[in-house]
Amino acid sequence: MLNYQNKAYQQDKSRHACIAFGLVVIAALFSTAVGASETRDLVIRPGLSDPRAIFCVIIFILSYLFVMTEEATQLRKSKPVMLGAGIIWAVIGYAAPEYGVSHEQLKSAISHDLDEYSSLFLFLFAAMTYIAALEGTKVFATLRSWLVSKGFTYRVLFWVTGIIAFFLSAIADNLTTALVMGAVILALGSDNPRFVAIGMVNVVSAANAGGAFSPFGDITTLMVWQSGRVEFFEFFALFLPSVSTYLVPAIIMSFFVPAAAPPPMQERIQMERGAKRAIVLGILTIAMAVSFEQFFGLPPFMGMMTGMSLLMFLAYYLRLTRTEDEPEYNIFNAIKTVEWDTLLFFFGVMFSVGGLAFIGYLELASNTLYGDLGATGANVMLGAVSAIIDNIPVMFSILSMGPEMNHFQWLLVTLTCGVGGTLLSVGSAAGVALMGTSKGQYTFMSHLKWTPVLALGYVAGIGTHFLVNG
Repeated sequence: MLNYQNKAYQQDKSRHACIAFGLVVIAALFSTAVGASETRDLVIRPGLSDPRAIFCVIIFILSYLFVMTEEATQLRKSKPVMLGAGIIWAVIGYAAPEYGVSHEQLKSAISHDLDEYSSLFLFLFAAMTYIAALEGTKVFATLRSWLVSKGFTYRVLFWVTGIIAFFLSAIADNLTTALVMGAVILALGSDNPRFVAIGMVNVVSAANAGGAFSPFGDITTLMVWQSGRVEFFEFFALFLPSVSTYLVPAIIMSFFVPAAAPPPMQERIQMERGAKRAIVLGILTIAMAVSFEQFFGLPPFMGMMTGMSLLMFLAYYLRLTRTEDEPEYNIFNAIKTVEWDTLLFFFGVMFSVGGLAFIGYLELASNTLYGDLGATGANVMLGAVSAIIDNIPVMFSILSMGPEMNHFQWLLVTLTCGVGGTLLSVGSAAGVALMGTSKGQYTFMSHLKWTPVLALGYVAGIGTHFLVNG
């Protein structure tokens, strides 16, 4: 349930998202020359070596090059990938009759991608609206104010912010969680850069680990849930592996946290009227999303949209009963803050990847990757790769490949792609956002210093998964 409103995140994340599926495509292109005859039946079987198919790959890569230059060109990242998706499918439509592919088959393929995207879009739309409403009623600001005023020592603050980040990210998202906890660390550690650096690393680790065991904690877990690969309650089998991933580096890093106490700060912020009711409705909405899927066989977005309607009724009631000194309660103001560019960016990514999958590149990449390394090796490697590459297109590519894996392996790749981004500061939304807000006190290099320790957590989480779920 990511809320992409942080500008630093927008700029830095776009630089790395472009590489994700490009690596898969490049692997497929190199494999085409030596192993195309070994692939399974494809919709357009000879299409892998067709110049028009290669042209589609080039269009995809070019569209991501524009994403990379978003900061310099001020061209929002959704535009090039949406155009790229349209060109790719137009080329496929032009070439399809030569391979005996009918218009009905093309429409069926497009409809499949549309089903995937619309489900994700509506779920995220409702979730982002709730997060924006909670921010507007000062829920997260109040939590930050409470922590700042408690007078904790640096070491206690290290553990408090980490534990809250771990559990909060399971129901909110790792970006919002990191920004809230990071603001606390910056407020109390302004005179202690050493604490700020290590505290930020801890928050990033906790937020990513906490999001890995919940379908609501990260886009990747949401995608896996909505794909039907893992049922809602089955994600909680990753709780202990996620705890291990967080605790192992946290325990080691805690010995390097200063024992002194920062000067207490008096910051008083109160939640707006209606905030507590919005929290209750948010919990109810999550319950409805789960119940609609578990008991009625309906997609989770139906529960989320139903819950969003309740939030709209709450805003209507608050607007009718507001006093002159209260803000105007209008749910559409919250909807305005939803990051539409990100939602449309997902459209471009999913339909571009879907087009390349229709041609057959993902099938070839799946055979090469999972055939040579095996499921465990591939899933562990892809998790580590997500420290360099955005985990969202990585996970969507895996789901599009559809490798033959058992339930244990689907949980493993969910874990590794969820926590692998912790290894580097640029590997997750949480890390990129905090680099942008820390005023140089938390940097790529200050995070890299702790990468070996974080790698121990990565290995510990995988080991715990094999121990308790194997």
